Amino acid sequence: MTTTTVDRTAEIKQKIESRQARIGIVGMGYVGLPLALLFSEARFRVTGFDIDSHKVDTLNRGGSYIVRIPGTEIDMARENGFVATADFAQIATMDVVIICVPTPLNAHHEPDLSYITGTVSSIAPRVHEGQLIILESTTYPGTTEEVVVPLLEQGNPNGLRLARDAVSPGFYVAFSPEREDPGNDTVARRDIPKVVGGCGPAACDLASAVYKGIFNRTIPVSSPAAAEMTKLLENIFRCVNIALVNELKQLCMRMDIDLIEVIDAAKTKPFGFHAFYPGPGLGGHCIPIDPFYLSWKAREFDFHTRFIELAGQINGGMPYFVVENIVEALSRQGKAIRGARILVLGMAYKRDIDDLRESPSLTIIELLQKRGADVAYNDPFFSKVGQGRKYALNMTSTPLEEIPNFDCVVIVTDHSQYDYASIVARAKLVVDTRNATRGIDADNIVRC
Repeated sequence: MTTTTVDRTAEIKQKIESRQARIGIVGMGYVGLPLALLFSEARFRVTGFDIDSHKVDTLNRGGSYIVRIPGTEIDMARENGFVATADFAQIATMDVVIICVPTPLNAHHEPDLSYITGTVSSIAPRVHEGQLIILESTTYPGTTEEVVVPLLEQGNPNGLRLARDAVSPGFYVAFSPEREDPGNDTVARRDIPKVVGGCGPAACDLASAVYKGIFNRTIPVSSPAAAEMTKLLENIFRCVNIALVNELKQLCMRMDIDLIEVIDAAKTKPFGFHAFYPGPGLGGHCIPIDPFYLSWKAREFDFHTRFIELAGQINGGMPYFVVENIVEALSRQGKAIRGARILVLGMAYKRDIDDLRESPSLTIIELLQKRGADVAYNDPFFSKVGQGRKYALNMTSTPLEEIPNFDCVVIVTDHSQYDYASIVARAKLVVDTRNATRGIDADNIVRC
């Protein structure tokens, strides 16, 4: 007597490909919200989940809290059925659940998975047969299978287990790293290839089908761990190369060589070179954080990631280097740092975005304040900067008209809205950490 096997993924895959699958995205931040809008634009039925009631209310009114996403995009999504909610009971009605929550470091520079574990624990009681759970949050290799899957299995009251093939009952789990680049308008989101690693071929196939609905290309890999490592490699590559140019920047200043000129000359080579540029330190949710996730995990295998940790030390030291240059520049003008009035231009971690996460400006301001300086800031994207995980500034943006009243203006974030020639003309002293004043010839500029 023969037994017939049933492909349990066929129904959910058909729903995905016909745009009938309900997509739930947990975390309506810089990753989750753009992803939700992509799915909505592709005519999927999308629900955004977030524990922040302000975000939920804003989205349901058609508003936006991210500068690069206009309210008109939210309105279009709502017309396509997009809704936001803080009610996690609705997870039970979703066919696909995508987790896009933060993965910061704790005070000891170790991975803080509390957002992931908290989210998965909230999802677990609502997981149902055939449901696909995808983690997008950046993390160390092994998180999906060692943390997410056990929490889902232990927290499910119906005793559902992970299905590793298309014929076994249960739910499916995959990992697909986010590849958001805030402020980058040169590459359409749909054109960014999507890496997918599933807990088994069936999960990988389903997750690939989901993302094929909104991305032009998907890249399946052999496992969630391979996909998790892919994301870390991408960011560690950038971290290490930025550390290299940051170290060369300090050397070139001593040698009186213009490093930017050198980099621009080197990048004319049509092979074997990729240009990276120095700056006042690393910011954002990836590059300053992700390498330490791998360093932490490597200890489990009795492996010390010396190269990665050295890069982290160099990049982490750049705000201190900037402050020392400010102190020296003021001293040459006969002004002590204590009591000096300093205006920091730019609070965001990179140009033309409204994201403060890990911004070097925050560290630079706190270091200057500890030296006794009277510090203010200006940023067109932040009228106020209050309190966050690692800062408590409680400051308001100072108008640029006040520039002549400051002893020093420090360019930390080179927003395109700034008129740098006008800033230099009105300032007593300008310390430029971004090469924003290149081409302006003035005695009051110090580039570092």
